[in-house]
Amino acid sequence: MNQPSPVNYQTSPSQYKHWKLGFEGPVATLSADFDENAGLRPGYKLKLNSYDLGVDIELYDAINRIRFEHPEVRTVVITSAKDKVFCSGANIFMLGVSSHAWKVNFCKFTNETRNGLEDSSQHSGLKFLAAVNGACAGGGYELALACDEIILVDDRSSAVSLPEVPLLGVLPGTGGLTRVTDKRHVRHDLADLFCTSVEGVRGKRAKEWRLVDDIAKPAVFAQTVKARALELAAQSDRPADGKGVALTPLQRKTEADALRYSHVEVEIDRARRTASFTMKAPTGAQPGDIAAIEAAGSAWYPLQLARELEDAILHMRTNELDTGTWLIKTTGDSNTVLAMDATLMANKDHWLVRETIGLLRRTLSRLDVSSRSLFALIEPGSCFAGTFLELALACDRTYHLALPDDEARAPRITVNETNFGLYPMVTGQSRLGRQFYDEQPAMDAVRAQIGKALDADAAMALGLVTSNPDDIDWDDEVRIAIEERVSMSPDALTGMEANLRFNGPENMFTRVFGRLTAWQNWIFQRPNAVGEKGALKVYGKGDKAAFDWTRV
Repeated sequence: MNQPSPVNYQTSPSQYKHWKLGFEGPVATLSADFDENAGLRPGYKLKLNSYDLGVDIELYDAINRIRFEHPEVRTVVITSAKDKVFCSGANIFMLGVSSHAWKVNFCKFTNETRNGLEDSSQHSGLKFLAAVNGACAGGGYELALACDEIILVDDRSSAVSLPEVPLLGVLPGTGGLTRVTDKRHVRHDLADLFCTSVEGVRGKRAKEWRLVDDIAKPAVFAQTVKARALELAAQSDRPADGKGVALTPLQRKTEADALRYSHVEVEIDRARRTASFTMKAPTGAQPGDIAAIEAAGSAWYPLQLARELEDAILHMRTNELDTGTWLIKTTGDSNTVLAMDATLMANKDHWLVRETIGLLRRTLSRLDVSSRSLFALIEPGSCFAGTFLELALACDRTYHLALPDDEARAPRITVNETNFGLYPMVTGQSRLGRQFYDEQPAMDAVRAQIGKALDADAAMALGLVTSNPDDIDWDDEVRIAIEERVSMSPDALTGMEANLRFNGPENMFTRVFGRLTAWQNWIFQRPNAVGEKGALKVYGKGDKAAFDWTRV
């Protein structure tokens, strides 16, 4: 049997098969027109604007291009180019033929894309309006829920629905249950009715129940959407005269056991089931002002680094399922990283720098929620400083080599202001805050060391690293730690890591990911969903699901 080709997360508008992107002043319109014969994998058709991972890869790319290439855009309208259907959600037949790992990875990427809409609304002033001009079910409604507002056409037939429980025996996989309550504040009893109804809710009732923000008759729907899109645009500070930056294709060399980019390398050790990610510090003269940053375009170091690291994370999560432990490394001059951070901080209110910080923030969050064990290795030549230190703070453990007899080669880490909140986790905390539970004495002690290059003993004394073995013990301690880790159950490790990494305040985003990990991960494997007579398996075949009625 032929192995499927690896999933490629890189695309561009000229390659889109499913979305149409248009621009009119401060408003961009993303129209869903999914090609039913262009699924990412064989075995299903994307009928009724149902989507798979390929559709979402295009959606993510389109949103990124709006962010960076079109600073004049302040509102994105998401609608459908098909008659009477907005989006019917994730393709059920795709889910039925997919492995469990594929389904969960698909849901995770979809979640990250939806969460990214809200992230841009909060941090970048890019607003999103769902113009629901037809039937809107399951993941289609979840996409609408991720927008700032929803306008539903009042044509007596178009409805919003979350029919996963009654139809498929699973849960909405991309935040539907959470956003209905946490974001839209739908009464729990009405939400119960809504989530167990196949038909959904339409018109005036949908607005009364808070499932949508407004309704409009077909004759005035387009006019209503346009007026509201312009009103939302007026709330944004994105520049009408900003110079966009073209996101040129990433240059990635894919080898049998490695991925190589300009600033990121991933080397895979299949025998040990580990992958080493190495991020390279900037070299040479770097732009120090906005004019130079704009001139550099997508080759500006922090923007290119974020794009490369994100692509590497997504590639490894989807295409290298057996590689369960990622070793995070850095190389280069810490001073160049600190200089990059100074430029980011000095210009953080400029739209392009703000968007770059946003991409770095979301990429670091992808690392946080990846179901892999993460170990940082601080060795000679490392440059875990500022933004690069965030990579280590994201890890489950950090090993810092002590070289008391070789000060010149002793690796050091450096804390700066970026570590105190420039890249918050989905909890809203900084990673330092997560490390120390925001306890003031510990945070103050670290803050007092800002800008100082800390060796292994100093970092250990502050609680910034897990272990500080010297050169006599380093090889054995690191080897044993990795061997122990890869010998454990990946299922148990994934659950443990998710619990320990997100020890901070609960919010809508942590619940979206927590429920995906705990509830959906479990329910997706239960016989009532995926057994031979499970609801997901028999959907569309004319058979009735056979349930085990025992409550577990």
